[in-house]
Amino acid sequence: MDAVTVTDLVVHRGARQVLHEVGCSVPSGQVTGLLGPSGSGKSTLLRAVVGAQRIRSGTVTVLGRPAGSAALRSRVGYVTQAPSVYADLTVRENARHFAALYGRGAAAADAAIADVGLADAAGQLVGDLSGGQQGRASLACALVGEPELLVLDEPTVGLDPVLRVELWSRFHALAAAGTTLVVSSHVMDEAGRCDRLLLLRDGRLLSDSTPAELRARTGTDDLEQAFLSLVQEVAA
Repeated sequence: MDAVTVTDLVVHRGARQVLHEVGCSVPSGQVTGLLGPSGSGKSTLLRAVVGAQRIRSGTVTVLGRPAGSAALRSRVGYVTQAPSVYADLTVRENARHFAALYGRGAAAADAAIADVGLADAAGQLVGDLSGGQQGRASLACALVGEPELLVLDEPTVGLDPVLRVELWSRFHALAAAGTTLVVSSHVMDEAGRCDRLLLLRDGRLLSDSTPAELRARTGTDDLEQAFLSLVQEVAA
């Protein structure tokens, strides 16, 4: 069963069309990567999935319900590119605040902080943390509610290679436990870490497939080269 189904999605911003009849699916219990260069429409598509984006036409179904339904609020976690936590509160205070909103206790907040590797910084003000640490604090606040679907907009930006590997290991552990993840990135070397890939360029979906299927289709093991091949294929 698919956790997310997008059908013929069209989004405009002013006179400009941002998404062009995008259709794709996100399998349950897997890590789906949304890959493409900056400005390709990734963030717009993610906002549509969480119900924060006005759409011109098409449908987005999430966990069996229309995107943005009130019933989905406790079932979907969303981490934006910009940290979505309170800078004047500590990491622990932020996590416990969001835990209370989900009806969960302090233990759940502390566990989420540990899961993102911020236990040593739990007592620090978020505003005093680095950009990467602030992003991880936002992730902890999203995890504390144990969402069925976790939507992450470029969560590894600004992280050093070691932290990126650790974070991806956490993503796979969450998927193994049954959480569905959608992770956007403009870094093509992260494509190989995903179970499924959605490739976007200029608001158009170039591919909805597994990495293995993409390699077979383009005849190359290099996923960045595979992306470039698809771009040339569409342009031809």
